[in-house]
Amino acid sequence: MNASRSPLIFKFATEEWEFEQIHRLNYDTFVEEIPQHQPSPARRLVDKFHAENTYLICQEKHKLVGMLAARGRRPFSLDQKLPDLDSHLPPSRQVFEVRLLAIEKSYRCSRGGQVLSGLLALLWQHCIEKGYDLGIISGTTRQLKLYQHLGFVPFGLLVGSPGAQFQPMYARLESFEVIARDFLRSAPARSFQSGALNFLPGPVTMRREVRRAFEQPPESHRADSFKADFAATQNLPCELTQARHCEICLGSGTLANDIVGAQISLLGGRGVVASNGEFGRRLIDQARRLHLDFEAVEFPWDEPLDHEFIAHKLDQLGPGAWLWTTHCETSTGALNDLDALKTICAAREAKLCLDAISTIGALPVDLRGVYLAAGASGKGLRSYPGLALAFYHHEAKPAPVSIPRYLDLGNYRAEQGIPFTFSTNLLYALQAAIRRVDWPGRFAKINSLSALVRDALVKLDFKRIGSGQMSPAIFTIELPPEMDSAKIGTRLLEAGFRLSFNSEYLRRKNWIQISLLGECSEENVVALINGIKRVTQKTLLHPLEPALHP
Repeated sequence: MNASRSPLIFKFATEEWEFEQIHRLNYDTFVEEIPQHQPSPARRLVDKFHAENTYLICQEKHKLVGMLAARGRRPFSLDQKLPDLDSHLPPSRQVFEVRLLAIEKSYRCSRGGQVLSGLLALLWQHCIEKGYDLGIISGTTRQLKLYQHLGFVPFGLLVGSPGAQFQPMYARLESFEVIARDFLRSAPARSFQSGALNFLPGPVTMRREVRRAFEQPPESHRADSFKADFAATQNLPCELTQARHCEICLGSGTLANDIVGAQISLLGGRGVVASNGEFGRRLIDQARRLHLDFEAVEFPWDEPLDHEFIAHKLDQLGPGAWLWTTHCETSTGALNDLDALKTICAAREAKLCLDAISTIGALPVDLRGVYLAAGASGKGLRSYPGLALAFYHHEAKPAPVSIPRYLDLGNYRAEQGIPFTFSTNLLYALQAAIRRVDWPGRFAKINSLSALVRDALVKLDFKRIGSGQMSPAIFTIELPPEMDSAKIGTRLLEAGFRLSFNSEYLRRKNWIQISLLGECSEENVVALINGIKRVTQKTLLHPLEPALHP
C-alpha cells in the first residue's frame, strides 16, 4: 500500500454521518451509474429496507469508500421478483440477503480489490455472529464474472429493467470464508477486528459495560474513593456465593489456589488432595511445592470422585484433617458433588478447600461449609483475567514468619484488602461484571445453551468426556483417531470459532473443548454447531485437503 495513503478501516455503520454518506453513495451508484431509481435534486437515496439493514462499510479517514448491506428478514427483495425463491436455493440453510454493494469510483482501480475483500471478510464475520450460511444477491449483469469468481452461483431468470438488469445468485458461507482468511492474514491489525466467536474457558467474551469500565483512566489504589469501591466490590462475590469474606488479589486463578494452599499450611494437620483431571493434578503439584502433609488420591479423568474412598482416607487421618479438590474439573467438565463433599467433611470435622474457578458465575455455588475456595475474575464472572479471588469464613490473621507475604490471607485482611499496588482498571471491570446481573437468568441461559450443544454432539456422534454430574458450561470432546485435535481446532479458528485445543493435555489426549462461560447467544451456538459439522465432515471426506474450499 502507498505509504502516503491512509489505512482503510472496515466496520459496521453506527454514526449519523456514516449513514448520510451511505445514502449519497447509494444515489451515485444506483441512480446515476446504474439507472435503477429516478433522479432526485437531493442526490441521496435512502434504501427501502434501511431500518432493517446492517451496513458494512469501508472508510478512509472520514470518507466512505465502499459499502454493502446485509438483511436476514423475509420477505427479501428477491421474494418479490421470484415467488418460488426457496426452490432455487440449497436446502437446510440459514438465508440472508446481500444488497447495495458499492465502491466509490475513484477507488476501484487503485484499491478496489482491497475494499471488496475487506467488506466480504466483514460480511463473513457478520454471518458467523448471526448464524447465516447462505447469501443471496441480485448481481448486476455488468459484474457477473466478478460475482462468479467470488463463489456466487446464478439461478433463475434475469430481473429488473433494460439498463438495470440483475442476475439472482447465491453463495455459501464457505465462499466468504476463503476470502476472509486471505484478507485477515494480510490486513493491518488496527483496520479490522477478527470476528471469531469465543468458546474458550478463558479469556472469555465480556459485556460492553465491562470493557468500558476497564478503559477508564487508572486511579491511585490509595485514594479513599477507590478503597470504598474496593470494599463494595468485595461484597459482590460474597453475596453471589454466600461466603463471609473475599480477598481480591492481583494474579491468576493459580495464585488463588496458592493462597488457599498457604492457608492450609497454617492448619498443621494432614489432608487429602483429590483429583479426577488435569486441574486436580495441578492442586497436587501446588500442595507438594508448599510442602503440605497430604495424601494424593487420583481417580480416572472420565469418572466422578469416589466419595466412599475419600471418606475412608479422611477417617484414617483423624482430627484436624482437610480435603482439597476441584468443584468443576475444567479439563473434562466433571462437576464434583459439592453437597456430598460438604457432608463428608462435616461428619469428620475436616476442613473442605475448593478450586471453584470454573463454577463461580457459571452455576449456583454455595460456599457455606467450605473453609477456603479459589476463584478468578475471568471464566464465569466474565471479566478480564488478572484478579485472584480467595473466599473464606474464618478470621484470617497475618502469618509473617510462616508464609510468603503475597500469599498471606491475613495480611490482605489486615490491610483492608489492598496491601500492595492494585489495578483500578481490573477492579472496576470486575465490579461491572458482577453488579446488577440477573444471576438466575444467567444460569438458566447457560443451561439452555448447554442443552443445544449436548443434543448436537449426540447427533454428530461425538463422545463427550465424563460421566455423572457435568458442568453445563464445559464440553470436552474426544475426537476419533482419524481426526487430529490441533488441526480441527485450527480449522475451526479459521472458520470463525475459538475453541480450546492447544493445552498440552488436550493435544496429548486428542481432545477439543467448548466453553459457555463467557457472553454467548443461541445464534452463536447454532453457528458453532454448523461450523463443527462443516469442518469435521470436510476432514473426514478429504483429510489431505485444506478445509472449507467452496
